[in-house]
Amino acid sequence: MGHGIAATDGPSVTVGPMRGIISWGAYLPYRRLDKSQISAFIGQGGGRGTRAVASFDEDTTSMGVEAARLALCGAEVSGASAPEVVLFGTALPAYADKTNATAIHAALRLPAEVPAFDMGASVGSTAGALRLALSTVGNRLVVTSDMRTGLAGSADEANGGDAAAAFVIGEGDGVVAEYIGGATITEEFIDRWRSPGDIRSKVWDDKFSELTYVAAGRQAYKNALEAAGLSADQVDLVAVAAPTARIGSALASKVGAAKVVDDLTATIGCTGAAQPGLVLCNALENAEPGQTIALVALADGANVMILRTTPAIAKYTPARSIASQLESGAPLAYGRFLSWRGMINVEPPRRPEPARPSGTAAARTTDWKFGFVGSRDSQTGDVFLPPMRVSSDGQRTDQMEDAPMADVQGTIATFTVDRMAYSPSPPIIFAVVDFDGGGRLPIELTDTDLEEVAIGGRVEMTFRRLFTADGIHNYFWKGKLIRG
Repeated sequence: MGHGIAATDGPSVTVGPMRGIISWGAYLPYRRLDKSQISAFIGQGGGRGTRAVASFDEDTTSMGVEAARLALCGAEVSGASAPEVVLFGTALPAYADKTNATAIHAALRLPAEVPAFDMGASVGSTAGALRLALSTVGNRLVVTSDMRTGLAGSADEANGGDAAAAFVIGEGDGVVAEYIGGATITEEFIDRWRSPGDIRSKVWDDKFSELTYVAAGRQAYKNALEAAGLSADQVDLVAVAAPTARIGSALASKVGAAKVVDDLTATIGCTGAAQPGLVLCNALENAEPGQTIALVALADGANVMILRTTPAIAKYTPARSIASQLESGAPLAYGRFLSWRGMINVEPPRRPEPARPSGTAAARTTDWKFGFVGSRDSQTGDVFLPPMRVSSDGQRTDQMEDAPMADVQGTIATFTVDRMAYSPSPPIIFAVVDFDGGGRLPIELTDTDLEEVAIGGRVEMTFRRLFTADGIHNYFWKGKLIRG
């Protein structure tokens, strides 16, 4: 084992308002892969349970947007002020060189004065973002997201998962979980690694990783308890995010946890950089006021953050709970999964692939393209999608107001199934949607099976990737059915 470097945060006491989590949001992709399909198809791998699978039009940025929207919805209900900084952690960024957090910033329509930073392409980046946000002053939006896979038939393929989680962190009476201390043990050792551009991670000996992580986790846990002024029996819930479920269970048994929060690996999978956020969301969803939660994040060492829930958590209702999303998922065929992950090539429609998006055009229409903001006639109230400058009667110019539509639901007026247009996962379902309060637009539907679509069906908007050309991701908004 390498030489660990320990760092601690003392208890948050005394002066000023308490600081901690104000709201949270977890996002699970709609599709689930039954792992028993893998061995039947490939002849090896697989197992029991399911894993969450990001759609062909999702990536870590788009999933991060969805988690952040849920977290900001909760913050709005709590009366929290807007985030002053956006921190984005993922091990699989959509772009290198270019900042990915800026696309999240644009989709959320945050002011230009709000900085947005990527925390680096590593699993440990999310623990760093959380520690940084909890240990500083001001409102912070922390977004964590990841997509995990491996070669066909591998353990990583079966046990990985895709998800995102986000938190609004700040001060005041709206805090639902106060940060009371934490500690870090940093270790340099080889357990998982991936060269830039590779689709799969490589793994060293599991037993070596387990011994190293358990030792680091125990030391960080001990130091965090001392920093928070607590004994082990005063911790009510322990949430462990580990490279594998086995390592997480081994550590939980060594720290004397009274109750271990479900890490969701049996249903969602190990979600890499998103795992600390996901297990923390699960702990908060099941916590009661006055309980102490220890979050243990194992990645290149160990980070432990200890929080205590406040009376405000009893009044907090997640915008979309993990439990409700688990119930609403739909199965995905293993062959389609391999196609989405680029492991097999399926013949696309015989049409030219799209040209790369224009950077200058995107810059001129950021509010529309990323924020889905139309225009509303200030006199008649007519809504235009996309935004227009001239009124319906042609009598007035530039007498429009912004009409944010990302959170507005709509009704399908008509639809068509296009089997000829280019798509990474054909066919495409296009629907003409009448939005509540005005506005009509033909939009692509996603996370939808053909037999589900009907005139009169209700849809909500979701941030997705239309296509990628010349390395440029063409992000925009699609519709998805509101079921039930």
